[in-house]
Amino acid sequence: MLSKSQISLVNALHQKKYRKENRLFITEGIKSINEFIQSEYVIDTIYCSPAAVPKLVKFPQKVKLFESSETDLKKISTLNTPAEALAIVQIPLHEELNIESLQGEFNLLVDNVQDPGNLGTIIRTADWFGFKRLVCSASTVDVYNPKVVQASMGSLSRLKVYYTELDTLISQTRLPVYGAVLDGSSLYKTSFEPEGLILVGNEGNGISSGLLPFITHKVTIPSYGNAESLNVAMSAAILCSELRRQQVE
Repeated sequence: MLSKSQISLVNALHQKKYRKENRLFITEGIKSINEFIQSEYVIDTIYCSPAAVPKLVKFPQKVKLFESSETDLKKISTLNTPAEALAIVQIPLHEELNIESLQGEFNLLVDNVQDPGNLGTIIRTADWFGFKRLVCSASTVDVYNPKVVQASMGSLSRLKVYYTELDTLISQTRLPVYGAVLDGSSLYKTSFEPEGLILVGNEGNGISSGLLPFITHKVTIPSYGNAESLNVAMSAAILCSELRRQQVE
């Protein structure tokens, strides 16, 4: 049985304030936990059902493991139907974002995305298409929000995610900026340069007005139907797919 202090700590990590204060976040599900175990992230504690223990990959002895009942897992889970395992992971102290490191490749920039599911899906997309990092505006939802971590399906373990003022960042580079907007040129008539930045914006308002002057290539995903708009995570996936297609052809 989990103690009240254990339950209290895990539940506190559902909130950004306490994640930041404790430099800890939670991830749920065997697959995701195993991804983090095999990454550079440091696992602090694992709570799991007895049946789930053999499914875990080998982890360092210093990791605290507590076999927990379904009832206890329900008390700490963020999910309606709790997974058979939950882990507390340390939030890494990334080095400062090096402007020079952005050169020679493409990087994905996220401006003011608010929905955790969207950010998690964008992280998964970035991982699929081989991006090394994701750069988010300061106003973007917290990457360690449990719903973001869940939606990333383990991909967060392989990407470095930075938060910064995007206007300052972009102004310090000479890289081309491909911004997803409604009034741009067709994506399929756009020729990507060898390096650059791909910028996607908020779910309802798109890219912030303050960032629009920095866009060197306004890009639109052409519509062939009657939908008003595309989901931002879907837009990011289409942009990344076309970029990689051009790079391999």
